[in-house]
Amino acid sequence: MSDSTTITPRDPRTTAPEATAACAGPSTARPASEKQRTDRSLPHSSRRPATPGRRPTTGPSDPASLTAATPGAPANATALRVPHIGTTLAIGTAVLISLAPGLLPRTPMAQAVLTGLLVAIMLGITGIGRFVLRKCGVTRERPRWRMPVLGVTALLIVGAAFHAGHWQNRLRAAMGTEAIGPDYWLWCTLGATMIAGVLYALARGIGWVVRTLGRTRTLAVAVVASAVLALVGVPSIVDWRRGSYATANATIDPTVPRPVSATRSGSADSAVSWPSLGAEGRKFVSGTPLGPVRVYVGLESAPDLESRVALAVQELERSGGLRRSHVVIAVPTGSGWIDANAIEGLDERFHGDVALVGLQYSYAPSWATFVFGREAAVESARALFTAVEERIATLETPPHLHVYGQSLGALGGSAIFADAAEQDRRTCSVLWAGPPAGAVHRGGATVLANTSDPVVHWSPSLLWRAPDLDGARVDAPVPGWLPVVSFVQTTADLLAALDAPPGHGHRYGADQGTALPDC
Repeated sequence: MSDSTTITPRDPRTTAPEATAACAGPSTARPASEKQRTDRSLPHSSRRPATPGRRPTTGPSDPASLTAATPGAPANATALRVPHIGTTLAIGTAVLISLAPGLLPRTPMAQAVLTGLLVAIMLGITGIGRFVLRKCGVTRERPRWRMPVLGVTALLIVGAAFHAGHWQNRLRAAMGTEAIGPDYWLWCTLGATMIAGVLYALARGIGWVVRTLGRTRTLAVAVVASAVLALVGVPSIVDWRRGSYATANATIDPTVPRPVSATRSGSADSAVSWPSLGAEGRKFVSGTPLGPVRVYVGLESAPDLESRVALAVQELERSGGLRRSHVVIAVPTGSGWIDANAIEGLDERFHGDVALVGLQYSYAPSWATFVFGREAAVESARALFTAVEERIATLETPPHLHVYGQSLGALGGSAIFADAAEQDRRTCSVLWAGPPAGAVHRGGATVLANTSDPVVHWSPSLLWRAPDLDGARVDAPVPGWLPVVSFVQTTADLLAALDAPPGHGHRYGADQGTALPDC
């Protein structure tokens, strides 16, 4: 080889042994020692010197692209800090939904729980989506868009938080409660991060178990665990909760005095024993001996529905209730509760010339009875109304018959009648306070509903349709309806429906009685 022979140096971008071997394949790759000899044989003038202060170009100009395209390459620091686009969108969507306007003021912890749960759920959905896309061969992502998407999402969250704070203060001003401060968002952020982090770690732990055991063994363990939970765990929990409700119902509060008036059930003259009335029944009949006749029969007062109804009619007659000008069938909520504000309002409405009669059908909270035993409310209300109606029909001067119910009591009371026409024909008047959405006959009835009451709004149709608020009382700012979002927000507000100030949320006043119309 003569000195004039020109040897063209290789492109520095392909001098890495790994890259050369990968591109050339096994048939053309040369041993490292041979390549080193060739490099040493090149004239110094033919070698490209490194420029001081300049980093050699070894791949695509986008560092994130290099990390994604080159297997085994060290991850770029920026790529580690910036989450995937799907992750950013999942977290952003969850936070924005959780910050949408609701019906009631929300504590920092309640907001943190909602945000944390939604973030965990959205991350889970995103993970499932990635898994499906990988199975379909769709794995491409544009790393250069990660930072812009993160920035836009962060700006949207800041704007949503500002609007949510303004909305919370509007609600609080309308309800007469204290405005939120900067610490509100600090506690929300900390709480939501902890909740989402714990749930995310739990999901990762489940994933680790699946990878360690394998899908077959994991499926077998899941089947066994589910069977044990269904056969042992769930019945045990149900029995425990039922026992706790029964204990609360049977516990006698020493601050609630036993009535001395013969016009009250549970008195010495009554056929209904004081302990059998239940916790809410004892509250209903206690208090001043003046005012309405108060008849109440508890679940423990008689062995079955038929005998409890007969006992209620007997008590109504014994206490002098049938000699009053008005009889009100007061349908309790799930636990047997009848609102004291309604009692006060009915006393005022009829100037004491009224008898109130209630029949307990459950000692579980209203939400549990609504989900698992609402038929008990319907059967109880229908049986009691029919028995009282038949008894007063035999009187020479029968009293006017009214029906009142709040919440689940409104649902049970309305179910007495097939339609609004029958309701008008068989009663003097009816009043429903805070009825569940679409659960009562509104024709001819007086309906009290706060626009801030989530019970009035909530139904599965809220997912795709705005609530019917005709006739509702506007007691606070009303958020606009958004598909899915309004359902999520209203569901969260249900948990605090009774924590609102009087006259707001699911709390109603003496107008539950005073608003009852004439025949």
